[in-house]
This record gives sequence, structure tokens and C-alpha cells, in this order.
Amino acid sequence: MLTLFFRLTPLLVAFNLLTGQAAANQTPLPAPVDALTERGIEIHSQFSAPGGLTGFGASAQGREMAIYLTPDGEHAIVGTLMDSEGNDLTAPQLDEHVRAPLEAQTWQLLEESHWIQDGDPQAPRVVYTFTDPNCPYCQQLWEAARPWIEAGEVQLRHIMVGILKAQSPAQAAALLGDDRPSEALTAHKLGEEIAVSAQPRDIEQQVLDNNQLFEELGLYATPTSAFQRRTQEDVVRIERIEGMPSQQRLEEMMGGAR
Repeated sequence: MLTLFFRLTPLLVAFNLLTGQAAANQTPLPAPVDALTERGIEIHSQFSAPGGLTGFGASAQGREMAIYLTPDGEHAIVGTLMDSEGNDLTAPQLDEHVRAPLEAQTWQLLEESHWIQDGDPQAPRVVYTFTDPNCPYCQQLWEAARPWIEAGEVQLRHIMVGILKAQSPAQAAALLGDDRPSEALTAHKLGEEIAVSAQPRDIEQQVLDNNQLFEELGLYATPTSAFQRRTQEDVVRIERIEGMPSQQRLEEMMGGAR
């Protein structure tokens, strides 16, 4: 089971849809680095490197990379920088200057998606999960999450997609378009059949947008859930759990045991 949410290189392409290159574009790029962007390389940030080099965190076709500008500003090197003891000096820079900002951008994409609230909106912990109305593992996750939801500790935000069966898009739209979507979702999870009816175009578009986001993030299974964690360095990072999590992973996602 895959656990790290935004450290999987296939996901990097989609993150550039937001503002991955905005910060780098505030000032003109050096000519050798700018030439690389014409070959499809995205520049995300700039950092200082040893030996008078200037580093740039970048990605291309889902593959993260570091670019080093020589002190004279005339040449760019793509690769891994090592010190005299053989330590990789590039990996930490990629984590800080490519993965971390892309994770933050993707969390924003999740926030701006079309989701149904499950639990207290004031609950301190937020978990996003892609949910298909016909996904049995989504049902299992909903049931397993009840102790945390009912305790007011976690709010699940169900990003409704329609991908598993022919009727899934219409069912997802019916839930999103309900006057009381949270109650409708709960009723569905408790066994009530979804009453499919024609929905306004904007509601149908919400399902299409969610499906597109699911694809752009390189996902392929429901539920896929995302949550924030804080590192030992007190930095907020994001993880994902694809499919129904184990008990240990469920507790990590929910912020602790119940």
C-alpha cells in the first residue's frame, strides 16, 4: 500500500496547474535555466548550493530534479550534488524546494474540490477522501471512522467521484446536489438507495471536476485519503493512504487511537 501522498513522482505534473512556477517567474531566470524550461522543465524554487552554485528545484514529466547554475551564470548542470564524503546534498533540497511546496499546493486543490462534510465542521483534524458511491472500501472506511467522527475529533471531507460503475456519476451528483448533502451521504452509508434525478449542470460539472482532479493526481483507487502530519522539524507535510487502511494507518490518519 502506498502511503506518502505527494512524494510519488507521477503526482508532480498535476501540481504545476496551480502556482508551481509562479514564484520562480517573479524574476527572470538565468539564460541556461530558462533554456531548460523550453524543453518542458518546470522551475519551482531557487536555493543556495555549495561551491558558488545556485540551485533550482524543478520537475519534468513527473520526475523531480535539481538544476545547478555555475558561478559565471553561463552553464546549468542537471544532476545530483555530492560532497567529499559521498553524501547526497541534492535529496534534502528536492524535499524542501519541490515536494513540500507542491504538497501545499495540492492541499489547496483538495480544499477547493467539491466535497461533502462528514462530521463536525469545527473538528480540529481534516481528512480528505475520494469516495465513489459504489465503492465497498469507501463504505468500510466510513464505518471505521465513526468513533473519531462521533467524538468530534475528525471531519471527513468526501470528494465525490463517479468512476466505478455507469451509475456512479449520477449518484455522486445526486448526493452533491441534495439540499442536505451530509444527511444524504449518511443515509446512503446506512443502506438507503440513492434517488437519482436530473441535476443542474453545475452539479454535474462538480463531479466531472472531481473526476479530473482524481486523474490529474495520478490516483487509481477509491478511497484514497489525504491528511496532514507534522514532522520532527515542525513542518506540515501531507500523506496519502490508498484503499482501506490498516488499523495502524487508520489511527495515524485520524490522529490517534480511539
